[in-house]
Amino acid sequence: MKLFPYAHATHPQWQMAAALVLAQLRAQMALQEYAHAPALALLYITDHYAGAAKDILDHLGAELPLVTDWSGTVGVGIVANNVEYWDEPAMAVMLLELPSDQYRVFSGVAPLGLGFEAHTALVHADPETSDLSELIGEMAERTDAGYVFGGLTSSRWQPVQFAVGGNGNISGHGAAGGVFTGGLSGVAFGADVALISRVTQGCMPVSAARHVTQADHNVVLELDGEPALDVMLRDLSISLEQPQEALEVVRATLVGLIPAHESTRSVLRHTGNFGEDVVVRHIIGLDPGRRGIAVADRVEAGAQLVFCQRNVAAARADLTRICAEIREELEPQEQALEAAPAGATTTVESAPQPVARQMAGAVYVSCTGRGGSHFGGPSAELQLVRRALGDVPLVGFFAGGEIAHHHLYGYTGVLTVFLANPE
Repeated sequence: MKLFPYAHATHPQWQMAAALVLAQLRAQMALQEYAHAPALALLYITDHYAGAAKDILDHLGAELPLVTDWSGTVGVGIVANNVEYWDEPAMAVMLLELPSDQYRVFSGVAPLGLGFEAHTALVHADPETSDLSELIGEMAERTDAGYVFGGLTSSRWQPVQFAVGGNGNISGHGAAGGVFTGGLSGVAFGADVALISRVTQGCMPVSAARHVTQADHNVVLELDGEPALDVMLRDLSISLEQPQEALEVVRATLVGLIPAHESTRSVLRHTGNFGEDVVVRHIIGLDPGRRGIAVADRVEAGAQLVFCQRNVAAARADLTRICAEIREELEPQEQALEAAPAGATTTVESAPQPVARQMAGAVYVSCTGRGGSHFGGPSAELQLVRRALGDVPLVGFFAGGEIAHHHLYGYTGVLTVFLANPE
């Protein structure tokens, strides 16, 4: 497996952006280190182009006849290696060369058939879909690894998704022509498609982890046996006697939750960042009468809760951490050799040779709440990924909610790297 060709461009006219993208893709496909005959494409467009989604897909498909399968969606912003296109007309494409029996494009009207054994899956979803969290969980259960990754469409206009199968259109789409709204779509991958995926939360805990001892739907009533509102006021060092100051602090505060039925691992890692079991949710109101806190999710007694705040320094550090973890997982044998004792008698011939498992490509889905200036400047988030991960083909989008494992997250980044054994 070689590097995945990828391209991105911005222009007020989608035809010009498409021409720039096609020129980049063709130039890369002519290079030895890039794939020459990819059949699967990921297409991400900003919502400026949403009204022309069908024309864009038709045009790119006609210009790239070897590509028989398409998947993707729209975002208020999209990303590529080292750059973010935020609130401007743009598109990004990555071409994946994978064995034809190792992936399947699916959608809500053309779900995965029983003939394909999914190991993992890239999922795009319409945020207006009912029971979305349950559908994501069901999709994860249909994979052998129990792992899906992706995000929710974000658009101020049409929340379109792309899903085209090898015959030019998935059976069941009718006149949709591969562009539709609603439900879930994406690509399921077989066990031979190796990938590494990590979640970065980017929030700084500002309290100890608490156990929810009483709750009513989305209202937390007690934490560690005390009235939840009293615990929050104490943890945040605020008082209702100074309502304006308290309101400003509460508005800047979120909660990290581990549901009662989830893993019993600690909410916080030893490094102080959230583990992947944690989902971050808004505080949406206070209940002075019952001394409770209303959050934007259902909470059950037995769950763990920690107050947190979005923090630029924490976001940058945690994003760097997941990139470092991916690089470390890619090069375990090299590290083992470097750590060998100086007096070891292992010869070059007998030593385990490094398996330089390279990164063929990557998909990064970040939250719309992290876009723009949250990381300190234009494209700062993707520039950080480039510095930490290296020059890897990468595309993705800013989502209205991020998908990883079987969770629907918020304020997170989900970085997934496709691996390739050396030729």
